[in-house]
Amino acid sequence: MDSSIENILALYDQDAPLEMAYTIPAAWYVDERIARLENLQVFGSNWIAVGRTDQAAAAGQFFTFDLAGEPLVIVRGTDNELRAFFNVCRHHAAAVATAPCGVAQHLRCPYHGWTYGLDGSLKGAPEFAGVCNFERADNGLIPVSVAIWESFIFVNLNPQAPTLESFLGDLPQRLAPLSISTLGFFARKTYTLACNWKVYVDNYLDGGYHVPHLHKALNSVLEYTEYTIENGEHYALQSSPLVSSKDTSVAHTRTGDRAYYYWLYPNFMINLYQGVMDTNLVLPLGQDRCLVVFDFFFGDTTPEREQYNHESVEVSDRVQAEDVDICESVQRGLHSRAYGAGRLSVRRETGEHLFHRLLAADLKRS
Repeated sequence: MDSSIENILALYDQDAPLEMAYTIPAAWYVDERIARLENLQVFGSNWIAVGRTDQAAAAGQFFTFDLAGEPLVIVRGTDNELRAFFNVCRHHAAAVATAPCGVAQHLRCPYHGWTYGLDGSLKGAPEFAGVCNFERADNGLIPVSVAIWESFIFVNLNPQAPTLESFLGDLPQRLAPLSISTLGFFARKTYTLACNWKVYVDNYLDGGYHVPHLHKALNSVLEYTEYTIENGEHYALQSSPLVSSKDTSVAHTRTGDRAYYYWLYPNFMINLYQGVMDTNLVLPLGQDRCLVVFDFFFGDTTPEREQYNHESVEVSDRVQAEDVDICESVQRGLHSRAYGAGRLSVRRETGEHLFHRLLAADLKRS
């Protein structure tokens, strides 16, 4: 069998309607060449959420981030402008920001002392007198496109990419009534999973298909029969009415009329209940591993509400533990000769179908 990258990509028909469609093939989840191509054409060409505005709110405040193998630093300048740069010194390529976060007056490379302003300009290059054809103005940090939506910071490694506003489409209008800007950051948790990042996204986008079987406590507060799925150009919204439940641990922290689960291509999720939000960012660590970053937000983050907020995080943690087990099981199965691709539920998996078609468009783009 010809296993060239072209033939592996050709195994998926992105033009097939949902009722005729298959999932993307197993090879797309296990082949290192697909993972490398995703770094270039998915994570290297789309708007990717990298952090929150409170992580770089004041002048000099910065944080670092690794995206598709590219080290980045996001920093608030003395002029209050938010900027992003490749975290790579122009001299011999060492990282100029070595801490995960902090506050700095400048960015100084620890290797040879090259110093950059918070606007990326080269301020100092020790012992460089006599170097011919060297222009300090041409040797600043290389910038990366950065933009803000709500309290989220996005970057795009492709300087020719459309704006974040155009990428989001009508998503901001859809989310506006939910007033997520009124929710304050509370905590962050991270999980490393032994599965491809796409397995985690697939699991999220199956329209609640797995919830009655895998998440029985969560299912007790959702009206599964009235679960809805809507697709935008680059996003999917899954939503369900909330109902009363005998499981008080879940019902206590999952209140309101509806649950809203937004996914933004390729790897960002926003989960909303009344006064409660968590975001999930899924990052590849190789074809068989991924990192999932959870940020938790609440309408009330005062000390008096801390116990309630911790209880809500614990509910999420239990759901996540159930997802970890099944996603890692799926990844093992994807390596089996018994599996090539699966079919999709027309009722439930329209969001997953959108994800696969958007992914295929990126990977097959010449």
